Amino acid sequence: MESLKDQLLELKERLDKVVRGLDLEAKKLKLQELEIESARPDFWNDTRHAQNVMRQAGSIREEMETVDKTEKEINDALSVVTEADLASEVKETIKQVEKVIDKIEVLTFLSGSYDKNDAIVSIHSGQGGTEAMDWAQMLFRMYLRFFERRGWEAEVVDQQAGEEAGIKSATMTVSGAYAYGYLKREAGTHRLVRQSPFNANKLRQTSFALVEVMPQLEEAGEIEIKDEEVEIQFFRAGGHGGQNVNKVSTAVRLTHLPTGIVVTAQTERFQEQNRKIALALLRAKLFIRREAEQEAHAKSIKGDYRPAAWGTQIRSYVLHPYKMVKDLRTDVETGNTDAVLDGDLEAFVEAELKFRAGDLHG
Repeated sequence: MESLKDQLLELKERLDKVVRGLDLEAKKLKLQELEIESARPDFWNDTRHAQNVMRQAGSIREEMETVDKTEKEINDALSVVTEADLASEVKETIKQVEKVIDKIEVLTFLSGSYDKNDAIVSIHSGQGGTEAMDWAQMLFRMYLRFFERRGWEAEVVDQQAGEEAGIKSATMTVSGAYAYGYLKREAGTHRLVRQSPFNANKLRQTSFALVEVMPQLEEAGEIEIKDEEVEIQFFRAGGHGGQNVNKVSTAVRLTHLPTGIVVTAQTERFQEQNRKIALALLRAKLFIRREAEQEAHAKSIKGDYRPAAWGTQIRSYVLHPYKMVKDLRTDVETGNTDAVLDGDLEAFVEAELKFRAGDLHG
């Protein structure tokens, strides 16, 4: 019985550490501010901002409720730990509490300024023609499945189809608690090795795709974009095989003249909606560019931060001559490639978060 008590006391100590890391007292004050803001008569005039506020409030409430419930479960188990006939129930409680603490412990690694924000994820095919475009589409599906597993909402705001198969690029907005914090380390080059399905001889082929991850930012404040710095073009959105092609020029292409950054948005029916989405994409790209420039100037700000670019290979997916997915930063690997490509990325994402936290604080 003593060993069960020791396990519970250890879990209690871990939970206390997590609570300190989450700084729940500060979050309670933040929740009060959000609740006051949401009670304003004009709160829903800005729908996007209002939704963001409600998500933040919901996320804080969920954290607080989870901690309170877990704390109660530990205390209840401690109160009956000496009763032999309840040993099996205590063991089950320990098992469940461990899982919960493992999950909320991850939140302590998400303390960056924008980790709580929604995210923008872009996937670009690399060298390899049709092979690479097919690989980009496989990654696109993998991430959509991952978002679905986490209960996040994803909206495709731009997609460029490949000539024969796959996609040249795709951009999604992702809404969910700590979406940017969880996803930002997915940025980089993803490498696929497999037998080519596009070659009669089924030769071994290596393909590359680039993943970009950016935070969604509030329209005012962080990044200012002046009207005279942006060139706007309108064009007709395209579809596969001539289907679903708009007869009206609703798609929007923005060129940021000082940097040469180009973004497009074409999935909404109305030009103004696509313009707003394109501006959000441009704002996010300018933010990432600014972060990279600051990092180049002073590496100490964020450790060894690297922008998503070719050459920053982070993960290898091998389907032939053996099956393995391996993260090149944490060395986490699995032979269950089908599960990973179906969105089972939790182990990779959390390992990288813990690895990075240890790197910065160790």
